[in-house]
Amino acid sequence: MTDDIILEARGLTKEFKGFVAVKEVNLQVRRGTIHALIGPNGAGKSTVFNLLTKFLTPTRGQILYKGKDITRAKPADIALMGLVRSFQISAVFPHLSVLENVRVALQRPLGTSFHFWKSESTLHELHQRALELIEDVNLTPWAYHLAAELPYGRKRALEIATTLALDPEVMLLDEPLAGMGHEDIEGTAALIKRVAASRTVLMVEHNLSVVAHLSDTITVLRRGEILAEGPYDVVSRNAQVMEAYMGTGGGAGHA
Repeated sequence: MTDDIILEARGLTKEFKGFVAVKEVNLQVRRGTIHALIGPNGAGKSTVFNLLTKFLTPTRGQILYKGKDITRAKPADIALMGLVRSFQISAVFPHLSVLENVRVALQRPLGTSFHFWKSESTLHELHQRALELIEDVNLTPWAYHLAAELPYGRKRALEIATTLALDPEVMLLDEPLAGMGHEDIEGTAALIKRVAASRTVLMVEHNLSVVAHLSDTITVLRRGEILAEGPYDVVSRNAQVMEAYMGTGGGAGHA
């Protein structure tokens, strides 16, 4: 295994009561890249994502992170190793402010989430770091607003900020662009690109066109197997990929 492969799946298979949801998937995610896992509905991409993030245990196969076998590791263990998943449904506290949400996330690695008696200096450091992360995701004007008041696209930005608070080496994003209008998609895609400058990103996405200018590598799944892989220019011209998307009732850009 070469040094530039940070996350790898070998022969990854998942069966549910005889139904094979994921079959013999071999995946290599290169360090410092944005890698998109896409496919039409029922392609198995969420199952692969859940296997990689340890929310499901594979029936067969192996998962390696930085060359270490993590096939049997727990989600909390891999998060401590730097493999951090952001949830598809915005996992924020709606009745806390944006700043408080990020500060809570920052406290987790310190083990101080519920230690409200921590020293003022520690809290001040957290406060400053939280403001920096909020600025990183363009949420400074919203810092003192309740998370519940944020528009949808801004909630996703907050979710990315709380994920960044855990200082991930690999960020795993589950459909970060789902349910967004064109303007929000552009803004969030630019944000993902920016935060990926110093880390690796693996993202699940349904829509081929939205990852066109975002991903270095795209892996297309169909019925639990890899159909095609490569940069957008290659994948988007693949006849089988077009057929898989057309078969769902929409073009490759909009399925």
